[in-house]
Amino acid sequence: MPLEYALEMQELLEELALFSAPGPGVTRLLYTPQWREAQLLVLATMSELGLEVRSDPVGNVYGRLEGADPAAKVIVTGSHIDTVVSGGKYDGAYGIAAAVMALGYLRRTFGQPLRTLEAVSFCEEEGSRFPLTFWGSGQVTGLYDGSEAEGVADAEGVTLAAALSGCGLGGEEEAAGNGAVRIAGTGKTALRSDIGAFVELHIEQGVILEKTATQIGIVQAIAGQRRFTVTLDGTANHAGTTPMHMRQDALAGAAEMLMVLERAALEAGEPLVATAGRLEVKPNTPNVIPGEVLFTLDIRHSEEDALERFCNRVISAYEEIAERRGLKLTMTRALCAVPALMDSGLYERLERICREQGRTHRRMVSGAGHDAQLFAPRCRTAMIFVPSRAGISHSPEEYTSPGELAAGLEVLTALLYDLAYKETGI
Repeated sequence: MPLEYALEMQELLEELALFSAPGPGVTRLLYTPQWREAQLLVLATMSELGLEVRSDPVGNVYGRLEGADPAAKVIVTGSHIDTVVSGGKYDGAYGIAAAVMALGYLRRTFGQPLRTLEAVSFCEEEGSRFPLTFWGSGQVTGLYDGSEAEGVADAEGVTLAAALSGCGLGGEEEAAGNGAVRIAGTGKTALRSDIGAFVELHIEQGVILEKTATQIGIVQAIAGQRRFTVTLDGTANHAGTTPMHMRQDALAGAAEMLMVLERAALEAGEPLVATAGRLEVKPNTPNVIPGEVLFTLDIRHSEEDALERFCNRVISAYEEIAERRGLKLTMTRALCAVPALMDSGLYERLERICREQGRTHRRMVSGAGHDAQLFAPRCRTAMIFVPSRAGISHSPEEYTSPGELAAGLEVLTALLYDLAYKETGI
């Protein structure tokens, strides 16, 4: 692939990073003016590269390279345009910029494919403005039906439905970039049944590739996830007058539980990870025995059975600790996401491509969630990682070198060529 496409990809990433609310890093929340301008830039770039552009009813935007076989399933590649608050310039946006440049190169070099290719910029994945995630890909895959938009609001009380109606992406002509882009509407629903394969290129958001000096990560699975809210009720009492053996100390009970969690996770080994990320203590006063503690658990594993066994082990241990200490235990499951397995045929193709290109590579599990996990149960799905410096992501310090970004683009392009231009495709 000519260097110019990698350079144009880098330029697009830099331009997208300019569409940000004030403050450190990149803040581009769903349906804000910054989000809208970024999506319009993506549309304009797609159009300049000769792709047919359109927006669906929730603001996902597509660039289409029509295939010769109208009956063949569509091959889609891309990621999400939204960010966390004070995030980085690569998370999500890299997968979009690479998808657009890959399709532009394939069109210019090889012409019409056998099977239709589409680059997508999903409107949302992070859940940073509204209390839901995967709003863009969830609309496409049927996780959501749109009715949810009236029931959720941001911190300012603006409902998702109101924000959507005011965002200005849905089928009209819009000024974008160097000119006006005609955006074709897609009807009343974003749901699709014509996708045969989905490929997502992403920064790793972890340290494994950098630490092992590996150029490409080939994702085998996206970890399943369980989240719990744990509440312990004891008895708040005077710190100086209550003997140790007579206490019902909720914080001491929580501390024992957190140590049990860490030991159990270390014993279970990779790829399981377990985190207690939030802790609230009441009354949180130096001279009062804590009477109530709330903490959260985030537990992840790539195998459903192993994940469930570990959670049951932790719950059983917590019940024993609470009973022994005279505490009331309440555990509420807040999230239950099953592991998403990538298509074995596609990650084997990716391994072959890496060997042909002379790139170091490794199979790995993604501990973070991605749009790809919604497609995995519905079509052939692949995910490609490139290194993240120091494993940092969701931060202004997020960084991947231009050479590493270019390597991911070349691997993605080769896979899309295989899928769309060869008779054996998908």
